[in-house]
Amino acid sequence: MPVVAVVNRKGGSGKSTLATHLAAHCAHSGIAVMLGDVDKQQSTQAWLKLRAGQQVHNPAPIVGWTVDPRSVMRSPSGVTHVVLDTPGGLRGFDLARVVMFADAILMPVCNSVFDRESAADCFAELMSLPRVASGRCQVAAVGMRLDARTKADEILRAWAEEHQIPFIGHLRETQGYVRCVERGLTLFDLPASQVQADLAQWQPILDWVAPLMQQRTAMAAAEPAPARPRAAISAAISAPGSAAGQPAARAARADGTRADGKRADGARPAPVSSPSYGGEVSTIERLASPRTLATLKARTSVAERLGHWLQGFRVTRLLQR
Repeated sequence: MPVVAVVNRKGGSGKSTLATHLAAHCAHSGIAVMLGDVDKQQSTQAWLKLRAGQQVHNPAPIVGWTVDPRSVMRSPSGVTHVVLDTPGGLRGFDLARVVMFADAILMPVCNSVFDRESAADCFAELMSLPRVASGRCQVAAVGMRLDARTKADEILRAWAEEHQIPFIGHLRETQGYVRCVERGLTLFDLPASQVQADLAQWQPILDWVAPLMQQRTAMAAAEPAPARPRAAISAAISAPGSAAGQPAARAARADGTRADGKRADGARPAPVSSPSYGGEVSTIERLASPRTLATLKARTSVAERLGHWLQGFRVTRLLQR
């Protein structure tokens, strides 16, 4: 599923505002989205509680998600997109873990020397990660809380060009964002006629995110649906000409083991080790045909593959300290 992470090391840069608005836009577009809160302050979860008290009619829901290392990859049923709100000071292995799951990273930047320097250091570290350097995870900066009466937009664009950071747009400083957040709302929940100027500033950001989200969704839809192990194995066992449909004496294998897993001479079969799983082969593996077993193993979900990879590196806390 497509994952967009909002990352900036400096606190107060507008990460939660950007994350909640992206999630609300997905919901209004009919996309079931999960708003993941990696920040210990749980700002987006507090926003969702306020939103629950409002009469907002979205074509699709916004599901709250406090990141738990035991269920980080177990998204609720029906959710197709994820927006992650990350904490400030994200660096090192914590930053690498977020990048490992993200397809796109938005970096909100305010117009101050402290914000620009912090964002430049964060972008340099992001570019050192293979997933970002190879282009599998796209990164872009967004100007936040810019005063339209100043040259803040020009300054940020010049800074981004100097550091070769994609700069896709800016959002002006307005009380509309403050009032919306306090009520659990976003600009997308208000009548378009009231926030037309602000929605126009959002369009370049949404245009940049949309192809990445649609491409990942199309790739997931093109993958074959996982087969049900029981049904596949039952079909393999009951298929004409299979070992299970033959008498036990005729189905005896070269090592003396019949198709039902028992030895023809009555002795207990010796355990067979599997290099893939490191243990004894289960009854399912013994009864299924080699072709069926290979198909089942090949269709292991992405979540399981990532889970095994993380477990191998002894990661006990995922996406948080």
